[in-house]
Amino acid sequence: MCATCGCSSPAVVRLVTADHEHAAHEHEGHAHESHEHNGPGGERTVELQQKVLAKNDRLAGANRDWLRQRDILAVNLMSSPGAGKTTLLERTAAELAGQVSLSVIEGDQAAALDATRIRAAGCQVVQVNTGVGCHLDAEMVAEALRVLDPPGGSVVVIENVGNLVCPALFDLGEQARVVLASVTEGADKPVKYPHMFRQADLVLVTKTDLLPYVDFDTERHAADVRSLRPAAELLPLSATTGAGMRDWYDWLRRRTAGHHAR
Repeated sequence: MCATCGCSSPAVVRLVTADHEHAAHEHEGHAHESHEHNGPGGERTVELQQKVLAKNDRLAGANRDWLRQRDILAVNLMSSPGAGKTTLLERTAAELAGQVSLSVIEGDQAAALDATRIRAAGCQVVQVNTGVGCHLDAEMVAEALRVLDPPGGSVVVIENVGNLVCPALFDLGEQARVVLASVTEGADKPVKYPHMFRQADLVLVTKTDLLPYVDFDTERHAADVRSLRPAAELLPLSATTGAGMRDWYDWLRRRTAGHHAR
């Protein structure tokens, strides 16, 4: 995992807020540090993975407690690059304004393009730049939550770095995981990336307005998802045309109401 993809090296994490678009809070990330050099490479990789995930899980538990104390629902939004996460959030923020108190943590390796789009839609947002890191981790989210300071009883959506591998491994302290699968990617993603779909509470099949123009077997895709995660809900939608968005909003409201009722 991270020992081979490069993000095990210490990375600079930039938190970009509205007032500090270009020169934001920076610190040296420590969630991926490892100083183990003994044994063959395979053993070291396993040891690093265990060490990284154990530390991350402890911090994720602290995030979960922090969110629970404030009655905040956190949703981890994951997909491959270009599946439509930001477009989904733009429309969601605009159409649920005044109905749901929504704020966003944006995760990308560099730049603040997505945060700018979300802010323009009227939503409070903090951008996390992970540098060489290919996913968000619990430590990054903890600092982003402190900067974001979401109000009690609200919803925080964490738009993870576009990647179908590492984000599935890292608990951020969220209460729900949503995976986007765009029809432009092909229907084979659940088979090729099973761990991601095995973690999903909801799978959104996005860009359905393009179905007439692409080869996407909806029945096969749904069957593969259900074989991995029978309890997952599947909702088709297009954030461009608005088709299916009401079902997404209903899911979000139900999840929010259920969370607040606990």
